Amino acid sequence: MRQFFILFSTILFTGSPYHSQTTQKKISSQENVKIIILGNIQDAGSPQIGCHKECCIDLWKHPQENRKVTSLGVIDEILQKNYIFDASPDFTRQVELLMEHSSEPRKKVPDGIFITHAHIGHYTGLMFLGKEGMNSRDIPVYTMPRLKKFFENNGPWSQLIRLQNIIPYEMQNETPIKMNSHLEVTPIQVPHRDEYSETVGFIIKGPHKKALFIPDIDKWNKWKYNIAELIKTVDYAFLDGTFYDSEEIGYRNIEDIPHPLVVESMELFKNLSPEHKKRIFFIHFNHTNKILNPESRQSKEVLEKGFNIARMADEFEL
Repeated sequence: MRQFFILFSTILFTGSPYHSQTTQKKISSQENVKIIILGNIQDAGSPQIGCHKECCIDLWKHPQENRKVTSLGVIDEILQKNYIFDASPDFTRQVELLMEHSSEPRKKVPDGIFITHAHIGHYTGLMFLGKEGMNSRDIPVYTMPRLKKFFENNGPWSQLIRLQNIIPYEMQNETPIKMNSHLEVTPIQVPHRDEYSETVGFIIKGPHKKALFIPDIDKWNKWKYNIAELIKTVDYAFLDGTFYDSEEIGYRNIEDIPHPLVVESMELFKNLSPEHKKRIFFIHFNHTNKILNPESRQSKEVLEKGFNIARMADEFEL
């Protein structure tokens, strides 16, 4: 525990006060650095392939533009740079959305891409940068060591590297990456199903505030760090909310897809102060998760208990 406080006090502490985002999540375009939510859905999207249950049936006939796979954008107005955290299958539209919200809409690609892990919703969007798509040039892609090797040794990702569509940069666990004088990114390894790569979350530190992004983790109690204490050191915590409760996944073995249920997380965080609860934004929702409907009982319960829900195009000052 002492190691926890030494590490994260060093990386995170600035002493800046937290300002609640519950009533006003859209921020002024005058802000220097900001986060934008580019998607909040689990890897396979919504509607999900093969699903004709209540959660998806109407969406086949009436798709919703705000149903995009989880990704964050960071817009740096100071240096006119844009970054994406996780290249989802909805990458094409998400890059366009990122540019629409930036001060440099003429840009076509982000200045850097950070990948959490090698599950389909988090890296497969890179394929659109290849010669069949944009045929981009030298886009930095930040990966952990195992993921870098996976890209280098497996097509079509190795072709992206060979043709210099992307340049992989290797990150090290808990080692800050200083993008410039006012933006810093730190990967933090978390327990998850690591078939092809490690899994990390990110601490994104701007000139005024800090955000924690953990879209995937098996269970909070499997992690070596105390998530409740870590939340106190950041201004926003975008956390795995894949499933609301166990009832929605009765059709699959929960042991095969471990995630912290939203009801479990709310119970774990119930003793946090109102100020600290407001820093939590659940994200990465399975197609079955009723939180996707803002008018649902589940959405209202999350808000009534003092927590927040990440919604498409929400913006946050960094």
